[in-house]
Amino acid sequence: MFFLARRFFTFQTLNPRQARRFAEAIGRVAKTDRLDAEMLARMGAALQLEPTAVEPEIVVNLRELLVFRRGLIKDRTAAKTRLKTARQAMLRRLLTQRLAQVERQIARVDATVQALIASDARLVERLNILVSIPGISRISATALLADMPELGSLSGKEAAALAGLAPVSRQSGQWQGQERILGGRRSVRQALFMPALSAIQHNSSAKAKFEDLVRAGKPRKVALTAVMRKLIVLANALLRDNRKWAPEPA
Repeated sequence: MFFLARRFFTFQTLNPRQARRFAEAIGRVAKTDRLDAEMLARMGAALQLEPTAVEPEIVVNLRELLVFRRGLIKDRTAAKTRLKTARQAMLRRLLTQRLAQVERQIARVDATVQALIASDARLVERLNILVSIPGISRISATALLADMPELGSLSGKEAAALAGLAPVSRQSGQWQGQERILGGRRSVRQALFMPALSAIQHNSSAKAKFEDLVRAGKPRKVALTAVMRKLIVLANALLRDNRKWAPEPA
């Protein structure tokens, strides 16, 4: 993207599945670089796609650090699991050393992430707005900044859809299928999972919404997803208005 932008080319980033579905819709089964280029040009013209804005390099760097951090978290979980079942002293010693190494690396990545954010006044401002929302920690807020930098420039429905938290209707004639979430950014949903659980405990509005849905017969997972959707819509609105969260007046 930076290569294209530096040479003043406009471009549009697409979901590969969407591009493939378009090719199938126009009967294009064969797949070569030349055919793909022709198909993508035809798709852009047909759908009148708007150019994608180039993300600031600091956001790209922040996302790269967070992807690496998630890998370290998985390594830590795996090492802890193995340590519980390891019987040989040598293996336990190596696993203990590995855990210590991972913890040091996580701490180093976290320090780098915070230094990176602190170097940009706009990022600091956006982070402070997000952490003002009950349930959203600095780690979760940082993930939202990196994985969904569009927040604040979208409508509520667009924010929910981009995160993959907007229910998709399935209906044909008299038949009405069950609504479900589909697509979207998995990393954003992962970042919102723990904040949603925390919000149910500490945010009266989120708690009321969750309990109302459960009483109405909705599965707890569906109710939790609704709270996650409420959080992303709220985060988008606060960033758009450049204001921190405040409790609703009684």
